[in-house]
Amino acid sequence: MAPPDEQTDGPSSAPGAVPGAGTGTGTDAAAEPAADRDRNAAGRAEQARPRDRLGRPLAYGEPGVEPISEDPRSPEDTLTYARELLDVGRPFQAHEALEVRWKSGPEDERELWQGLAQLCVGLTHHERGNAVGASRLLERAAGRLASYGASGGPTYELDLGAVVACARARIGSTPSGDHPDQGG
Repeated sequence: MAPPDEQTDGPSSAPGAVPGAGTGTGTDAAAEPAADRDRNAAGRAEQARPRDRLGRPLAYGEPGVEPISEDPRSPEDTLTYARELLDVGRPFQAHEALEVRWKSGPEDERELWQGLAQLCVGLTHHERGNAVGASRLLERAAGRLASYGASGGPTYELDLGAVVACARARIGSTPSGDHPDQGG
């Protein structure tokens, strides 16, 4: 029998391990919580580290922006909330609000919420100075939203083409994904 510190079967006794979250055998690594991730009382990953308005992590104890609620909202409330976050310069948090909706909403609306969230990530990259990442995310979002728009699913009074055009104007990207100041 292996010494207790070398045992490979039975529940994990790692500090911070969540009971029932993994077997501790190493064969079920995806089910075990990462030791360096913040977790809530239920053992789910939940960011406790403060972040700036663009989602960059700050040192523990530093003041950051107020985290958003991860409680699902109605489609209309989600759009209103995301817009409010965008209006105060928090595109990363707007993306998080839209992500909550895509993960909790109906499967047939997933493309809509993912596309809108990707637009916000594109805006986040733009504000962080990453023009290439911003343009790529914007074009990925534009494709997703065009596909969703063609499906005839509900858009909750959004003009998806106008939303994409607005994001393109803010980022300075062309429909081909080129960034004007990069000569492409």
